[in-house]
Amino acid sequence: MLKRACALAMAGLLCLSPVSAAEARAEEPVLLESGEAILAGTEGETLSISAPSACLMEASTGQVIYEKNADEPRSPASITKIMTLILIFDALASGKIQMDDPVVTSAYAKSMGGSQVFLEEGEVQSVETLIKCIVVASGNDASVAMAEYIAGSEEAFVQMMNERAAGLGMTGTHFEDCCGLTESPSHVTTARDIALMSRELINHYPQIHNYSTIWMENITHVTKQGTKEFGLANTNKLLKMATNFRTTGLKTGSTSIAKYCLSATAEKDGVRLIAAIMAAPDYKARFQDAVTLLNFGYAACRLYEDTEMLPLPPMEVKNGVEESVPLAYEGTFSYLSMDGEDLGGIEKELSLEEFLTAPVKQGDPAGVLSYTLNGRTLGQVPVVAAGNVEEAGYLDYLKDLSRRLLFNGA
Repeated sequence: MLKRACALAMAGLLCLSPVSAAEARAEEPVLLESGEAILAGTEGETLSISAPSACLMEASTGQVIYEKNADEPRSPASITKIMTLILIFDALASGKIQMDDPVVTSAYAKSMGGSQVFLEEGEVQSVETLIKCIVVASGNDASVAMAEYIAGSEEAFVQMMNERAAGLGMTGTHFEDCCGLTESPSHVTTARDIALMSRELINHYPQIHNYSTIWMENITHVTKQGTKEFGLANTNKLLKMATNFRTTGLKTGSTSIAKYCLSATAEKDGVRLIAAIMAAPDYKARFQDAVTLLNFGYAACRLYEDTEMLPLPPMEVKNGVEESVPLAYEGTFSYLSMDGEDLGGIEKELSLEEFLTAPVKQGDPAGVLSYTLNGRTLGQVPVVAAGNVEEAGYLDYLKDLSRRLLFNGA
């Protein structure tokens, strides 16, 4: 039973809880006859979105702020490459590959059409250069070269993509290639799934913005024909548009089937938003739809995060080789507020077990830090053991008794 508690009223506390997926989806937009949409819970706020599918998500909490046919499967074109990039950065994080690894272009990778950076068969480029080619210029050839380097073949890499998508809860997604060039009707994703994988990429690998904000940059082709410079130009025109927010990425896509798609990421006042647009009628419409969504999001919501959580005391351990174990928080706390509520009365309550009984394993639950406002629970952060404590044996008790006798005798 939780027996120790410490409650603090925090005036203006920047600390609130994440919203569940169920709560986020409850704010489903009501479609109007005009084709505009109104977000449930807002006061007459309408958004004119030309794209048939769209989703606006806050990156920290994953809360959906706006959606329009967000679960309707559609062809994503080069938005596919967001998952390709996730797997590339997964491989970098695990140490499987390094940024300066040389990657050799295969004949198959060279044969890709559509957006490409014109890699030649046998041409060698570094992993980092190929990341730039994928993010900035949407290179299909660079995507396949990296897929083959990581998984041995594009087919094996695509299997990894689908497994990763399933792990993220992307229930409306099925990939058949690593770049989105395919015209297969079964290569699909949804606006919500685009937001989900975009969130995964920017949250776990924020260094992606070092590449997604590049406007123009040159790479060097070194082939049998000689050495020549090739210019990369970013396909995300939001980077150069005058907006009330800072564009940080992320990926464009277009084919005759997919029409014009976009995953736009932005930041303002510490709030990071993701606007997913699918099947916009033209390239200008996809950017305008993204601006409309992002402006709406930044006008409607504020993000509060607890950056200074309450200090944790050591926890007493019964029957252990050590008398206590340090504690740690399992995660952080954030909450997206959209209704102008007064946060001055927020309270934090630290509730801990009186003690733990050995054996104690790292990660064992030891309590919670709860957040409430006007009697309403906003959420909790688990408190866990930050170390291991083995159960004391007979010899341990004898050693402890001897130590105590010596200490008392002194």
